[in-house]
Amino acid sequence: MAGELRWTDDHCHLPDDGSADEVLAAARAAGVERLVHVGTDLASSRAAMVLAAAHDGVWATAGVHPHEARHGVDGIEGLLSDPSCVAVGECGFDFHYDHSPRDVQRDVFAAQIALAHSHDKALVIHTREAWEETFEVLDAEGVPARTVFHCFTGGADEADECLARGAFLSFSGIVTFPSAHDVRAAAARCPLDRMLVETDSPYLAPVPKRGRTNEPGWVPLVGAGLAEASGHPIAAIAEATWANAERCYRLT
Repeated sequence: MAGELRWTDDHCHLPDDGSADEVLAAARAAGVERLVHVGTDLASSRAAMVLAAAHDGVWATAGVHPHEARHGVDGIEGLLSDPSCVAVGECGFDFHYDHSPRDVQRDVFAAQIALAHSHDKALVIHTREAWEETFEVLDAEGVPARTVFHCFTGGADEADECLARGAFLSFSGIVTFPSAHDVRAAAARCPLDRMLVETDSPYLAPVPKRGRTNEPGWVPLVGAGLAEASGHPIAAIAEATWANAERCYRLT
């Protein structure tokens, strides 16, 4: 597969232990030529910018994850002018863990939607056990023109709601899990021009790598799972997700 198909991992968290160069080299050897390194709070967003500036083919985001929403969004706007910054987020709701109060998650999500609008950036959404609330806030604040539902975990109905709002669905290794019937149903529903692929590394390693620390070099395995679920050839998935990432994040 490497050398034949080009891939973009549109959502990963690169290591900060000095091994990023090794991880990136392995990714490139697997045909993963572009990566979006995602911030989850002010410190990790700053670090993402530094790493992206030091590596060709790597971009960054600046955002506050719902887990960190209790710390607010101060400082995030100042990062959005960095040349490597292509998106606001990841941001949204996580009602599974509720590490931040739900009303605070709502306010911080709304604030980051406003930043995406005012700075003409893509918006990267994390939503877990909060579909209704996510759609309510998006509809109230206005859906940014380039919006991504990262690590999409909904089914066909949720996919329809996202697609109706003009969003991209970013599929992770979950699409390869035997139990993920709803996600595969959503993949079958998703048009090629709205699909993205991600690893969300170091989490959610795809089959047959489950149980191991995930890495961007395994995004072709996600692509293969998405191809099987959607009924498209893997080459079509690679080509479409490459073009979609370029369009969504304005990668150059």
